[in-house]
Amino acid sequence: MDTEGTFDSRNTRRPTPPPIPPAPPRVPDRPPYAQPYPEQAPATAMARPTAPPPMPSAAPPTPSATVSGARPSFAAWLRAPRSEEAGPGVWRYGHKPKPPEDPERIPGRRLISGALIAGLCGWLVWSLLWNGYLGWYWLWPLDLFTPDSWERKGDRAYVVAAYIYYGIFACAIAVLFGRVGHWGEVWRRYVTPLFRRAWDETDAAAEPSRPEADPVEWPHLRAAGAHGAADRLAADARAGAMNDVDHARIEHAWQSVRAGRNSLAAFTDTVLRHGAASHGHPSGARDLPARTAEHDLLTRQVRLGTALDDLRNPYQHRGAGLALDPDVLGTSLLAVGPPGSGKTGRLVRPVVESLCLQALAGRVAVVAVGAAGAGLGTDEAFDVVVKIGRPDSVYDFDLYGGTTDPDEAAGILAEALIGDMAASLPGGDSRRAATALAQLLGPYRAAHGRFPAVPELRELLDGAKTAVGALREALEAAGERAQARELEARVRQSGAPGDVGALLADRIALLDRPAFADFFDTTGDRRPFSLRALEHPLRVRIDLPERGHAEASRMLARLVLAQFTECAVGRADRSLFACLVLDDASHTITPEALRGIQRLRAAHAGAVLTLRTLDDVPEALRSALLGAVGCRMACAGVTTWDGARFAEVWGTEWVETRDVTDRQIISDEPFTKVLHFIRKVVTGKAVTTQSVTVRKVERERWSASELAHSVPAGHAVLSVTSVRGEGGPPVLVDLRG
Repeated sequence: MDTEGTFDSRNTRRPTPPPIPPAPPRVPDRPPYAQPYPEQAPATAMARPTAPPPMPSAAPPTPSATVSGARPSFAAWLRAPRSEEAGPGVWRYGHKPKPPEDPERIPGRRLISGALIAGLCGWLVWSLLWNGYLGWYWLWPLDLFTPDSWERKGDRAYVVAAYIYYGIFACAIAVLFGRVGHWGEVWRRYVTPLFRRAWDETDAAAEPSRPEADPVEWPHLRAAGAHGAADRLAADARAGAMNDVDHARIEHAWQSVRAGRNSLAAFTDTVLRHGAASHGHPSGARDLPARTAEHDLLTRQVRLGTALDDLRNPYQHRGAGLALDPDVLGTSLLAVGPPGSGKTGRLVRPVVESLCLQALAGRVAVVAVGAAGAGLGTDEAFDVVVKIGRPDSVYDFDLYGGTTDPDEAAGILAEALIGDMAASLPGGDSRRAATALAQLLGPYRAAHGRFPAVPELRELLDGAKTAVGALREALEAAGERAQARELEARVRQSGAPGDVGALLADRIALLDRPAFADFFDTTGDRRPFSLRALEHPLRVRIDLPERGHAEASRMLARLVLAQFTECAVGRADRSLFACLVLDDASHTITPEALRGIQRLRAAHAGAVLTLRTLDDVPEALRSALLGAVGCRMACAGVTTWDGARFAEVWGTEWVETRDVTDRQIISDEPFTKVLHFIRKVVTGKAVTTQSVTVRKVERERWSASELAHSVPAGHAVLSVTSVRGEGGPPVLVDLRG
């Protein structure tokens, strides 16, 4: 057998390594499977109704599908995984919980670089051994365990033994340098997931399709016996005639069937007749004209941004999406930040958009309040738009909240007029003001069957003899003696020391301006809108006259807040989530408003409030306000004083600290001194040794200084709490992501 001298005597000739077997043919890379999303139909404009829409008894005619934006196809959106283990405020669409944190986990970049360096070192050692640069002493075990006759005769057994020995030695080198370079960790972290993903895809492709498990096929309807409705909805979904709003709306209607509020026969009949457009919103709209945020109506979430991969963020939240939904908005939200920090564009607008989409699904009633031109949404995105002080406004605003009770109307109106001054009034609250208003509203309604308009109320508060005399005569003609006594009591108190009538007259005069001449009129042509309509899935926007009427706007904001808390708590049907979004809550937080916000959580309602600074809230109420809301957001640019309030409410936590102490090494040995001198010349630093001390200390989650100076622009620190009591830690989130 010709071995080309490979296995000649070790004493006469250097062995030549055996030829390397040829590499297997390269398999061409398989192109990744990518199915582009189909083009979506353009959004159709929705006509704004001219009156608060009543709840219809039958489904409206089927409109065209309005799926706007480059969003995933409906089937892909519906089949996407949603994590059930995600905590409150975590974006569940496609979320994958992280494995438990390993403090000894090697960072990815260092792991890869170490593995590459170890591999190069192993290859270098093997090359030096293979080519004999390190001598041939490593081959002595082969000579020790193989007979000399095998080598002299060039026996095939010796060739096999040599190959086995080379392989064992190469494996030993690979194991040694593999342990040094953590190749096993590289395999588990980066290679194993690829094989697992390919295996899962193969199993999914080989598994026969099961229509009953496909959410597009509406399996829960089939399980309940509504096969005809499921077939019709599945056909519309496959044909592209259904969007996420349709799915959420029909699911809500199905939940009413399961709750016993509707019959299965009626539900099936409506679906068979109207398909994806069944159980439509009273406006007939099936989507918004345009979307600016990322929504998931299956979980009712709107994505705000991404939590930074920062050491100050909890491990499970790093890199995860942050979102809001009615489950956390039910505890109310307060956002504080200077102008330009993103409160309106990156918080208020996405939340309003999400609530409007859910209102189209019949699940939410939303009231958005802001200055004219604040950008809370287009007119077509709302059912009712009240433009106070604008002649083109179709709707008026009911000053008395739609109530017929004079005492209730007086309490709400007193809160709006002098709620911000209650602390300076005798007694420290607005009860005397509410009593004074009730002494006028009750007699006026008894005499005229309605509450007075703003000019009429101003005259009565001023004590004008003509107005009071006319009301007294009307009461006598109507035979209302009890109400007449109320009026006489008000007349006697008018002008007395400590009477609040003059103060109320001065405050109501802010609304008795030419710009508001056609508003707050109980006999006007405009349709008055009342927050008593919160039992219907309405989308309402109220524009306040901020320019030129700043004090009147604050008064109206307090009025809307007082009416909302009263009407939301007093609803007979609380199945809908009611939410008030107040773009600027400056000078609207009063003791009574704070008590109302605290009651919203039990009434399936919530409020979203934004402030430029906590200085716009009375000092005695600042800590109470942060404690009353479950969701808190500190935007970039808050002051240190505001940051101190947030740091106080977020509390402290136990953290592990490492104290490193450097100590210079001083040696008396001449040789060591020379080595230390050379090292100092090369590195520029003295030779030191480090002492590490690890301990646990209690520190603030976020300090006032960090909130004021360490939050980048476009970011915010957000903490949420669900209505079930699950709390989330404060997380630094990038609102631009």
